[in-house]
Amino acid sequence: MDQRRRLLLSLGMLCYPFLAAAGVNQHARGAGLVAGYLLLVAVSACYLGVVLASMRSAWRIYWSLVALMTVLAVLLAPLAHEMVLILAAMIVPSAAARVGAWTASALVVLGAAACVLVPPAVGWDTEASWYFAVAVVFTALLVHAFSGTATANQQLREAQAEVARLASEAERNRIARDLHDLLGHSLTAITVKSALARRLEPVAARAEMESVEQLARQALADVRAAVSGYQDVTLAGELARGRELLRAAGIAADLPTAVESVPVERQELFGWVVREGVTNVVRHARAGRCTVEVTASTVEVRDDGIGGAAGAGSGLDGLRARVAQAGGMLTAGPAQPRGWCLRVAV
Repeated sequence: MDQRRRLLLSLGMLCYPFLAAAGVNQHARGAGLVAGYLLLVAVSACYLGVVLASMRSAWRIYWSLVALMTVLAVLLAPLAHEMVLILAAMIVPSAAARVGAWTASALVVLGAAACVLVPPAVGWDTEASWYFAVAVVFTALLVHAFSGTATANQQLREAQAEVARLASEAERNRIARDLHDLLGHSLTAITVKSALARRLEPVAARAEMESVEQLARQALADVRAAVSGYQDVTLAGELARGRELLRAAGIAADLPTAVESVPVERQELFGWVVREGVTNVVRHARAGRCTVEVTASTVEVRDDGIGGAAGAGSGLDGLRARVAQAGGMLTAGPAQPRGWCLRVAV
């Protein structure tokens, strides 16, 4: 759209060579008349070339054509007399558009001054001098305003593209984080329950395998929800799932049964914390007991397992990102006298 507007503006600027043609028609005859018209055609072609070079950022060609326009205007001066000065309204703004503000201002002032001072100095008609000077200033301001608008539009398009890129990247990160958290918990539960079923009598094993089937279906639903952005994670639900997972893993569970003390806006975040914490206990802790404590502003998952140094992992990293987004703080590390503690405070 900006390129189309620039072309329309350029076609409008071609009125200046037509005005200069009136001077050629008035002051030239015969071969001079033909030469004057050909020079004006060449000036118009150079100006269109300047516009196209600007669109393609071909600045060497741009400045070469501006210089050529200036030379052609000088050659046209004996044939068009004072009317050649109207071409300054094309040449000066073209040069001023690609230089700094102070240089551009100086060029416009010099161009306007030339339109006023040259005609009396060389004996041309001075009646239209001030009109030409005004045309130079007005056209320069018009080109400057258009260039500013075009630059702002370009920056806006770039900003919109960057916002779209960041949104896409954030969505990919969200899906990756949710898939890790959701599938990590579900697959751990399926693995533990499958191992438990192998050691049980057929009737009990059948019940565990039915639970495995339900977990698999839930995992599939969770994946679909994560991809569509509508995962449903609640603190109460995660406490119930965590209690079942710890039971299947043979770990004593000390989990709260009520979550009314937790504000509604924090229950989803605390649910993610419980999910990640309990899953890690079952996977890594080799613990005999897991304790979850919940208050209005904190949630803590502790175990009495082997402990160890805090390591980096996509699960804790994703959880840390969630907590930071909510304005909270996550700490994870060895607990006293033994085991591991994951704590989030908002």
